[in-house]
Amino acid sequence: MFAIFRRDLKAYFTSPIGFVYIAVFMFFSGFYFTNETLLPNTSSMSGFFDSLLMMFMFLIPLLTMRSISEERKMKTDTVLLTAPVNLVGVVLGKFLAAFAVFMLGIALTLIFFVVVFLFGAPETKMIMGMYLGMSLIGAALISIGLFVSSLTENQIVAAVGSFAIILILWVVNQIVPYIEIPIFSKILRWLSIYDRYAYFIYGILDLTTVIYYLSISFVFLFLTIRVFEKRRWS
Repeated sequence: MFAIFRRDLKAYFTSPIGFVYIAVFMFFSGFYFTNETLLPNTSSMSGFFDSLLMMFMFLIPLLTMRSISEERKMKTDTVLLTAPVNLVGVVLGKFLAAFAVFMLGIALTLIFFVVVFLFGAPETKMIMGMYLGMSLIGAALISIGLFVSSLTENQIVAAVGSFAIILILWVVNQIVPYIEIPIFSKILRWLSIYDRYAYFIYGILDLTTVIYYLSISFVFLFLTIRVFEKRRWS
């Protein structure tokens, strides 16, 4: 697992994708921080985090689109499939590499928190809760992107497919008012990624919400492992 992690993490920064991801992430982070916190002259960062969260829908598919699809295209995945290696370790290594790049971007935004802390009175516990929420959502979305990337050797298809799944989970709460069957409405509301993030925005650490995001990560990582296993024995 650690060998795959190191190899993939290095690959992010020996190709432009890692630097481009961080650059784009920080550009929009600075833009949102300026518009949502500095210009309104407020110590609240909830608007900043809310806007940042929307950006993940577009950036994470770009981060994960080549994780496995590139290996399929270059046929380097054959080495992994034919070698006596633990496929769980392979998938986790790739997941952790993408998650490390994601968390690097998140860590860089701490500079904005420092600015607010020096010149205002931010609600530190609430902000830390929102950082936790972003980390959990990031893990869930990366696992989705990794799964879609395992299904195709085309990076564009992987990015678009990941975006489509994430978008569905994001806006599913918007159709709840139009569903008249209570059980379906409840299921759709339960599936909503965005609705659950509201707990973190209001400083509430809800255990079921944490379990929900971890469950999404587990399910899609499991499905990715199954894709590898199917290809190994096909």
